[in-house]
Amino acid sequence: MPPAPVLNEIQQGTDMTDLAEFAREKGIKYFMISYTDLFGGQRAKLVPAQAIADMQKDGAGFAGFATWLDLTPAHPDMMALPDPSAVIQLPWKKDVAWVASNCIMSGNGALDQAPRNVLARLVAEAAELGLDIKTGVEPEFFLLSPEGTSVADTADTAVKPCYDQQAVMRRYDVIAEICDYMLELGWEAYQNDHEDANGQFEMNWKYDSAMATADKHSFFKFMTRSVAEKHGLRATFMPKPIMGLTGNGCHAHISVWTKDGKNAFADDSKELSLSDQGRHFLGGIMKHASALAAITNPTVNSYKRINAPRTTSGATWAPNSVTWTGNNRTHMVRVPGPGRFELRLPDGAVNPYLLQAVIIAAGLSGLKCKADPGKRWDIDMYAEGHKVTDAPKLPLNLLDAIRAYDADEGLKEAMGKEFSAAYIKLKTQEWNSYTSHLTQWERDNTLDI
Repeated sequence: MPPAPVLNEIQQGTDMTDLAEFAREKGIKYFMISYTDLFGGQRAKLVPAQAIADMQKDGAGFAGFATWLDLTPAHPDMMALPDPSAVIQLPWKKDVAWVASNCIMSGNGALDQAPRNVLARLVAEAAELGLDIKTGVEPEFFLLSPEGTSVADTADTAVKPCYDQQAVMRRYDVIAEICDYMLELGWEAYQNDHEDANGQFEMNWKYDSAMATADKHSFFKFMTRSVAEKHGLRATFMPKPIMGLTGNGCHAHISVWTKDGKNAFADDSKELSLSDQGRHFLGGIMKHASALAAITNPTVNSYKRINAPRTTSGATWAPNSVTWTGNNRTHMVRVPGPGRFELRLPDGAVNPYLLQAVIIAAGLSGLKCKADPGKRWDIDMYAEGHKVTDAPKLPLNLLDAIRAYDADEGLKEAMGKEFSAAYIKLKTQEWNSYTSHLTQWERDNTLDI
């Protein structure tokens, strides 16, 4: 077991809920001690409530090499230490509780490459500056057949299906059940809709501090998949599961607050009511955008969304250039109202913890160097994007994104040397695995050449 100071450094908040007592009060029989690996995979052990006191003290043991972390079979046990402030009783299975955990290595303290630890360190760094980064996310997902090959609702065929009230009501059983659970959990869910692709939905809940949003985002993906499976469907957050249709984004709304509860991004005397601090934070996002894509768009499939041709609905709703604007959805960043901005780059595959971490890392970098976000563009990028000749293009594929991240020493340092080395190594391996795969396209187009 690591020394107490190490545990205190990675423990979030001041909530020291006794999980054994929580189990007695709520009728919990089992805890899912959960952590998220570098590829966004959610890993867990199912622990009986009778054993949770020891787990809360020492953590649940995992072989880190068996998941997507840069560890070997020779490494000591990795212990997932549950964070009691993040415990959630499963609304659909009341005798089970899920609890997000921080990863530590036996005798070595916090595992620096573990995504939740990366975020915890950056949240603490922002707090030292007197800042609380608050975010809201908009995770989009498809409801598909169990095989994942087609839209589950065969009647959902409209050319422009966004906000289709008949289609959303045909999936009322799934959407309402998930929303009811969010309301029960106190997330302040406020709207649900059918999105721009056939079979695609989005559900929204109130913004929160970065760690709380990351935990909720992680749980939301688990909950959505679980409820969909219960109804004989398959929910996917894959960025581009069906070619020709709009992909799954995960837009992030970002604001920064001071200790006294003031929105540090709001200033009515400034352009778009965005304060100097807000502009500098945005400047950091713009400065690191190409490298940031390796985190926000982490899969081979991601680049079929942000570099997609026009979809059947008429627009991809995804950026391909590093530009910002006012209330205009055709750019990478839009400022829809005072005191916040929306980053439209991330997709459904993004790791919930690394999304928040890289936003903070890039934003704090911008604050430190007083970065300028550059020219504001108010054009329709889908129709007039060719007029923007001095803005960087986003990476065309995962390899380009990995290389951009590797070349961005400032962002790598901010995210952490151990994390960055591990992420680059494993993502490069993933790219190499992809390129070694022979596709049907290659057979169709080059077999007879």
